[in-house]
Parts: sequence; structure tokens; C-alpha cells
Amino acid sequence: MSVFILRRLLQSALVMVAMAVLVFFGVHLVGDPVYMFITPDMDQADIENVTRALGLDRPIWEQFWIFMTNAVQGNLGQSFVFGEPALGLIVQRMPATLELAFAALLMAVVIGIPLGLYAGLYPDGIPAKTIMAGSILGFSLPTFWVGIMMIMIFAVILGWLPSTGRGDTVEVFGLHLSFLTLDGLRHLALPALNLALLKISLVIRLTRAGTREAMFQDYIKFARAKGLSRPRIVGVHLLKNILIPVVTVLGLEFGSLIAFSVVTETIFAWPGMGKLLIEAIQQLDRPIIVAYLVMIVFLFVVINLVVDILYSILDPRVRLGDRGQ
Repeated sequence: MSVFILRRLLQSALVMVAMAVLVFFGVHLVGDPVYMFITPDMDQADIENVTRALGLDRPIWEQFWIFMTNAVQGNLGQSFVFGEPALGLIVQRMPATLELAFAALLMAVVIGIPLGLYAGLYPDGIPAKTIMAGSILGFSLPTFWVGIMMIMIFAVILGWLPSTGRGDTVEVFGLHLSFLTLDGLRHLALPALNLALLKISLVIRLTRAGTREAMFQDYIKFARAKGLSRPRIVGVHLLKNILIPVVTVLGLEFGSLIAFSVVTETIFAWPGMGKLLIEAIQQLDRPIIVAYLVMIVFLFVVINLVVDILYSILDPRVRLGDRGQ
């Protein structure tokens, strides 16, 4: 396993460098942030001073070399707007985004696996067909529209849940967490469900497909022949095997929950990294945009490694060394 992890770390380093190149040059092709900081009464000398202050007077390759040199030291640049380290601003917002993503992932597991399991065990019943029809809606409906409808129904019409903000938080080891308070949970419910809908549908379909396939496997037939009860067959033999692809996909989808929480955070005014990214794009704050994208790539790389290790734990037949070749 150590050889596999070392190989993956080397591959991850190459991926990070390649993505840093793409992200840095891609972002620097869009707009000129200098014009966000000048006023009509400024002359050319003032504009040049602003350009020099932002470090944009150097050639693009020199800017990239400075960025990479600083990145190795953990510095991803200074925000043009806030005047603070971009990485520090993102790290400040990261707990809120991670909390939202974890809550959505938990909802996908708690809701999706039981529904998919039921649909796979009783595929011809009306409830199973209703579940599968609902999963199609989960794939089809746009996230922003569903979020707006949730706010209209549960916040405006019924008044059950708040529509914006994070609510009360509790500080734990320097992190402000909202799920530990009742008000925080009420604020978390709608955005987490909105973010989780697509993943719930995905888990339902994966679990249902795995259940239908596993029910005809020899090990399930052998368990039945031994006279094991249906709950034991499902809970011990069937569920453990169908969880392998589900865990693999969910691990990768967790990265997408973080990366694509931008829409949900914007709709519900959730103070996470996604909302910060939208503000940075509107103000052409390049350091924050680059730092955010680099951080997301790093999270994807780490999550992929963790998923591979969990995969081998769930299925001992998988050899990490073989998979890495």
C-alpha cells in the first residue's frame, strides 16, 4: 500500500502543477482587473500606478513564476479587493462549504440507499416505480429553480425554515459550526437538501441497479439455501457488496458537491467558498479565483486517494498495487 500511496502522491503533484498552469493562464485571459479600481478622474499615470501595485505590469510568464514560487510556500497571492491572502480568505469560508457538502452527502446516503434498496428488492410495486420516477425528476430539475421553489414554499408560504444565512454557530477547535445548534440546523436544512437532490437520485439508481444484479448472484442463492433470514441476507451479504460502487461514486461526487455548491450558496446566501468565488468573479479578483480553483483541484486529488483506500477496505480482493499500474 505504501508504494501505491507514494505513486499516487507523485501523480497528484503532476496533476496539481498541470492544473495550476491551466487555471493561472485561463483566468488571466479574462478581463483586466485594473479597470475595477480606477475612477474617471484618473490619468494614465494613476492607471499605471494601480497596475504596478497589483503586480500586473510584469510579463505573464514572470507573474506565473512568482505565483508558483509563492505557492510552494503556501502563498496563493493577495486579494485585489480585500488586500488579504487569498488562501486565508478561502480557508475562512471553507468550514461553511464543507459543512454544507457533508450535510448533503449524509442526506444522499440516508435517503438514497434505503429508497434504492427498496426499489431493487420490490421492483414491480407502485412505491418502487414512484421512487424511480422521482429519481428522474432529481436529475432533470435545475438546481437554481428547485432552490427558489424551496424558498417560496418552506420559507415564504409555510414559514417553516429560514431562507438565507447560516444561523447561530458554535466554535469548536477554532471552527465555527452551525449544525451543532438548532438555529444552525434550521438554516442548513434547505440548502443541504437542494444540493443533495441530484446525489440522492444518483444513489437511488446505483443502489437499485446493484441490488437487482446482486439478487441473482451465487452467494445470495447460497445464503438463501443455508436458510438465512431475508434481513440478514440483505443487511450482511447484499448491502456490503452493493456499497462498493456506491462508496466509490460518492467519494468522487463529494468533490463535486464542494465544487458545484456555488449555485446553492448564492441562492441561499450561504457564506461559503462558492459565494466568495461569485463575488471574486464579479470584481475580477484573480488571486481568489485562482486560489479557489487550485484548492478545489487539491481536494479532488485527496478525495480520489481516500476513495481508493476505502475501496480496498470494502473489497479485500482489490489490490491497490495492481490498480495503480
